[in-house]
Amino acid sequence: MKRVHVIVEGRVQGVGFRYFVQHEALKRQLTGWVKNNDDGTVEMEVQGHESAVQLFLDTIEAGTMFAKVSRMHIEQRDVRPDEKQFRIMYGGGL
Repeated sequence: MKRVHVIVEGRVQGVGFRYFVQHEALKRQLTGWVKNNDDGTVEMEVQGHESAVQLFLDTIEAGTMFAKVSRMHIEQRDVRPDEKQFRIMYGGGL
């Protein structure tokens, strides 16, 4: 199992990017969360099997027809074994 914290820069707000992220995470049976930040970035934590996490990150970095990723900052985090879902966060709180 692997967990990463990711900050995504680019055209990633107002283009359905969080829903794209959630769809890709659920498709790969990953858990975690995603949210918009006030500075225009999108932040997320995602965990699952290492190969699934890497495929997820590669897909997210490629973006969509509307979302264009210019940079991703990725840091390793401790796995949370009790986490069971992937959710979109709204507002400032976790």
